[in-house]
Amino acid sequence: MGRLEGRSAVITGAASGIGRASALLFAREGAKLVIADRVEAVNDTAKAVADAGGKAVAMVGDAGDEAFVKSLVERAVSEYGRLDVAFANAGISGGWVPVPEQDAAHWAEILRINLIGPFLMVKHASAAMIPNGKGSIVCTASVAGIRSGAGGLPYSASKAGVMSLAMTSANELYGTGVRVNAVCPGLIETGMTRPIFEGARQRGTEDKIGQLNPLTRGGVPDEIAHMALFLASDDASYVNGQAIAVDGGLSSSHPVVRRKR
Repeated sequence: MGRLEGRSAVITGAASGIGRASALLFAREGAKLVIADRVEAVNDTAKAVADAGGKAVAMVGDAGDEAFVKSLVERAVSEYGRLDVAFANAGISGGWVPVPEQDAAHWAEILRINLIGPFLMVKHASAAMIPNGKGSIVCTASVAGIRSGAGGLPYSASKAGVMSLAMTSANELYGTGVRVNAVCPGLIETGMTRPIFEGARQRGTEDKIGQLNPLTRGGVPDEIAHMALFLASDDASYVNGQAIAVDGGLSSSHPVVRRKR
């Protein structure tokens, strides 16, 4: 029996990358899904789930829009009778913009999707979970939220906010049985980071990708999906209010000059 057998889950940002990998993995572990993204390619993920024998309803919309997030939760409840897992994974990078060129509108859009979106999922998913006495909400943060050097200012601030959201909302949901945690990916090859990987390949420096972490490599979406699965499942039944880095060890150290052995 899969770790999510008989359960339903909502996943945002499911058209590609971590969200797509998580949808496929959650379905293999028995979950019935409602998956969302702002691009039509989310339907391709739903088809891949169905082709593998799973069940996924795809919805196209904005993960930072309250009405849409509420509709995702309502669709899961109407389709499957309950909501057990919510993975607020959708996010944008905002690029690397020099401070003098940043403006409030740029910040507001990144915060709306990356931080307000997960808050909206916590708000509406927890309301559906509380009557059942349990549930798991997972949010995608980032090592950029832990310390400087892994993202632009608004992106990093938004991800630090997601980490705080996991901690504070877990306590706001005291006694309900609903858990809230965050996963903090390091350098993972997704649609968002693909230019970094492709640029390195074109320069012939692919072997340097991930050189700052002890595993000396970048990660793949499935490695984050497995952490999300753990947090979603009863294997993590006593894990609550945490932000867990999955980054090859990058955030375990300050930058240093590596000495050859």
